[in-house]
Amino acid sequence: MSKKIIILNGAARKNGSTAKLIEAFADGAKSAGNQVKSFYLDDMDIHSCKGCLRAGKDSKSPCSQKDDMDQIYAEFEDTDVVVFASPLYFWTITGTLKTVADRLYAELECLGYGKFPKKSVLLMTADGGDYSQAVTWYRTYERNLRWKNLGEVLGKGKTKEAYNLGSSI
Repeated sequence: MSKKIIILNGAARKNGSTAKLIEAFADGAKSAGNQVKSFYLDDMDIHSCKGCLRAGKDSKSPCSQKDDMDQIYAEFEDTDVVVFASPLYFWTITGTLKTVADRLYAELECLGYGKFPKKSVLLMTADGGDYSQAVTWYRTYERNLRWKNLGEVLGKGKTKEAYNLGSSI
């Protein structure tokens, strides 16, 4: 059965190492018959969460802030798999991706835990090799949201691994 996959690309470089992992993952996922939509977050106008606790009832636009996050919300409810993609910045994900992860709180409040569980993937690149803080953040995030971790590809040049992970979904 075809899955709907969204990729949240937190990289600043459109054609960098993270983009290569994303492309390989997406090619693999599409080869398995899945639908893939990617969001290049650096081009989007998404503001940080204000912690206002005023989520609305419209799952396509649950946040009190009206910005480009509505594009992600519009896809989110029917999505089966959420891919977090980021280079390693100061031992964790980029602030851009963290902002989007924080803003998904409004969607959780709108839908409730019953409709919020998803499957997730982590794609990361770095010049160094210490992904421990980023992986801890990701695994804590997906565990607390009751999501299922489908896999992680950590490292530059691991396009074959990314393709294989995408094709396994």
